[in-house]
Amino acid sequence: MNNMLSRVRSIDAFRAVTMFLMIFVNDIDGMPNTPAWIHHAKINADALGLADTIFPAFLFIVGLSIPFAFQNRVKRGDYRIPWRVVTRSFALIFMGFFFSNIDSYNEAAALLPRPVWESLLTFSFFFIFLDYSKETPMLKRYLLQGFGVLLLMVLSLLYKSKAPGHDWLHFSWWEILGLIGWSYLVCALIYYYSKGYIWIQAAAWIFFMFFNIDFHFGMLDFLNPLREYVWLSGNGAMQSFTMAGVFVAVLYMRLQERNEVKLLWIGMLLMAVILFNLGFIVRYFSGGISKMRDTPSWVLICTGISLVVYAIFIFIVDFKHKYKWFKIIKPAGTNAFTCYIVPGLFYPLFEMTNLEFPGYISQGTGGLIKCILFAFAMVWITGLLEKVNIKLKI
Repeated sequence: MNNMLSRVRSIDAFRAVTMFLMIFVNDIDGMPNTPAWIHHAKINADALGLADTIFPAFLFIVGLSIPFAFQNRVKRGDYRIPWRVVTRSFALIFMGFFFSNIDSYNEAAALLPRPVWESLLTFSFFFIFLDYSKETPMLKRYLLQGFGVLLLMVLSLLYKSKAPGHDWLHFSWWEILGLIGWSYLVCALIYYYSKGYIWIQAAAWIFFMFFNIDFHFGMLDFLNPLREYVWLSGNGAMQSFTMAGVFVAVLYMRLQERNEVKLLWIGMLLMAVILFNLGFIVRYFSGGISKMRDTPSWVLICTGISLVVYAIFIFIVDFKHKYKWFKIIKPAGTNAFTCYIVPGLFYPLFEMTNLEFPGYISQGTGGLIKCILFAFAMVWITGLLEKVNIKLKI
């Protein structure tokens, strides 16, 4: 089991399935005649679709990974963890800022068509954040990264916005990568500076859950003047998911040391039951279940779902040793960042060809099958790139 702690396969498998589903639900978004339960619920709806549970699960996995990753770095003698946390977070927030500007790109006023600009943007990030091997000559690495930076600067200068009141790159929202970056920054630093004490992780988790509840009940309105300047935690929802993962990982480590991991399942399932009950109770007082509005019921219920699902992965992977079941989508678990970026290369390239999918795979059952195959294809391409040493690292 000591070897298991250096690479917790249940986390890899959980991440692989979550990333696969993230690609799938993003691709099927807006496709007509497909089951409503797969899609995001509407902003004003009191509902929960499969797509609404994926991002919370990924943030939960981010939290799960933090204690194990830090432990491995300390074992290797790497004590620059705070600097690593800050630089990784900044990289995610930085990329999220650029990706969030894609939707407001003004193709009519800009020099480049939007698909071309988007493709070149993604390529620039590949050059900047490529995981260069130790054998790569320093000069070659600096030249390639410098080319990526130069390309990004040119693309920034060429950008034109169609958003009212903005002519250039501007902040609209943090985008998925930015939200992950902020959540990782806050939760990783809490874990590091609290020295991993489990009660502090629990207290931080509870704090963010109540922060989210208080926010939606208007109890934090007095802080509104500060939101424009300092509001790293949003409404606490994202940090709540991540701190839940941190707490579970620390609990896992502590029980593993005592050879009492079976107690983990009991604890996780009990926590899930409590969260489900609280979620459905709060549902009636906080605007229902809604991912679009980050309601407390959505936070509590999705955290409960992540707890139950991860308990199943621990049983299947860590104790029954069935990690090979997930081999077909393994790259999505071990190289999730690249897997997330790869579709960003495909979509604009496909758009530039002016091709269209046949009608029978653009809706209904055919469309559903197409989206599943597309998700597998993106994972396969990620694995293929990894074999030729092309993967992103931040």
